[in-house]
Amino acid sequence: MALYLHIPFCQARCSYCDFNTYVGLDHLYQPYVSALIQEGRLLAQQYSQPVGSLFLGGGTPTVLPIELLRQVLTTCFEIFVVEDSAEITSEANPGTVSLDYLQALRGLGVNRLSLGAQSFDEGELAMLERIHDVQHVGLTFERARAAGFDNLNLDLIYGLPGQTLTSWVHTLECALGLAPEHVSLYCLTLEEGTPMRDRVLAGRLPAPDPDLAADMYESAAECLASKGYRQYEISNWSLPGYECAHNLTYWRNRPYLGLGAGAHSWGVGLRWWNVRPVMAYIHRLMGARQTPWPSPAAEDGERISRLLEMGETLMLGLRLVYEGVAEADFHQRFGVSLEETYGDVIHELTGAGLLAWDQTRLCLSERGRLLGNQVFAKFLPS
Repeated sequence: MALYLHIPFCQARCSYCDFNTYVGLDHLYQPYVSALIQEGRLLAQQYSQPVGSLFLGGGTPTVLPIELLRQVLTTCFEIFVVEDSAEITSEANPGTVSLDYLQALRGLGVNRLSLGAQSFDEGELAMLERIHDVQHVGLTFERARAAGFDNLNLDLIYGLPGQTLTSWVHTLECALGLAPEHVSLYCLTLEEGTPMRDRVLAGRLPAPDPDLAADMYESAAECLASKGYRQYEISNWSLPGYECAHNLTYWRNRPYLGLGAGAHSWGVGLRWWNVRPVMAYIHRLMGARQTPWPSPAAEDGERISRLLEMGETLMLGLRLVYEGVAEADFHQRFGVSLEETYGDVIHELTGAGLLAWDQTRLCLSERGRLLGNQVFAKFLPS
């Protein structure tokens, strides 16, 4: 299974972000870490599967003093069966981590670093209200290499208000000039309640152009392929052998545990999600509150029916552009074939040019990658 640890703290909040993150809560770092460890101990007693990947996400995990991250990771290695070959990732913001910090992080067993570069255009970074500039990305990348990281990811965002195809290609070229092992490209979504959405609705920023965003996506795919990067998921490219093992667990619809405020978990027919406010999360763990779900921090959850699990396996698996969903894997897992379960939908979508189906593996077509949400909805129970 995969293990996700949510660190909900940031130095500043970006204009597009709707994640469960908070600023100005430095005084809660230690109480939060204590609660996180307590939740881990409780769940480790119930779930004994080996952990193949561990992901420190947020927020910004590296805002925590290294000693607090040491407490978290050391405890996880003690209470869970973490495989020797496990991928252990931490997110970090460029310009916020020193060489000493990165060396200490690497010494704790973190072997993959994901940097939120987002753009290599100073104006776009300012619009996104990122706390770093372009120079910080290269500097942090160099520090990570010097600290011993040989598996680095860069996150980039396209489809921004006012962004041009020229500026996007420039960002791609700058990113690839650093030679990361992995690149994640995300199309901007204007989430409700974010400052950026409010500015677009008020006319202070131009509305993103979806047709231009599609052109950006296609140009990125061509650019990355020319540099030897393989697209293995709709939004993710890597050099051979550097696919993100943690996210593959999600896309293959395999079990995962999420620890922390607002974190989600899934396994053994159950899905639950924790309360989002930091203080509420801490209080629930310190009080060992009883819930019908495996974690006392759970706000709510649901039982996953076999039909829903099948549909979600298709919805998630089809994001893997070449792997897709194999007939043999689906039959082994559910005891029925793709054809007998979704034959009508498969034939409809292959006829529309959105799916590729050779009786052994179901994948999105190239056109289907641009219209994925329309495809996925067809497999979910109504």
